[in-house]
Amino acid sequence: MNTDKIFETIGISANTMVLILFVLVVILLIITIVQIAKLNNLKDRYEDFMEGKDAETLEDTIIQAYRQIDGLVANDQERKEQNLKISSALSNTFQKFGIVKYDAFKEMGGKLSFSIAILNADNTGFILNVMHSREACYTYVKEIIKGESYVALGDEEKEALNKAMYETLD
Repeated sequence: MNTDKIFETIGISANTMVLILFVLVVILLIITIVQIAKLNNLKDRYEDFMEGKDAETLEDTIIQAYRQIDGLVANDQERKEQNLKISSALSNTFQKFGIVKYDAFKEMGGKLSFSIAILNADNTGFILNVMHSREACYTYVKEIIKGESYVALGDEEKEALNKAMYETLD
């Protein structure tokens, strides 16, 4: 037996060598089984993905998805343009208000007179002053441009203008 002499020179018996080879074969068998299980799992996932689809229908699905994305991008751009138009329009709307109630004439009570300032975002608008007396009711309108009037303002009108320009509504 020539192989016995080889094992003896190495210092390993033939039985030990067979045992080592058997353990290696078992380990390789376990690794192979694990890899086959992973491959089958991957194959199942692939088949689920491709189920009912060939290359052409998969390509159509991808093209359709890209078209939807292009549509979404176009819609997003339209919405941005609409938001800019709305923001521009809102800057011209009246959005600031200040009101002061007062007694215009000493004989009247109940503070039936008032001044109201109505302004847009640029502090442009008007002041409406309504003075109530026993005999009549007087109404005056004064134009406000960028927070200033070119006509003299009364104390109540100035107060209403300041409220509109500097006080925030909560």
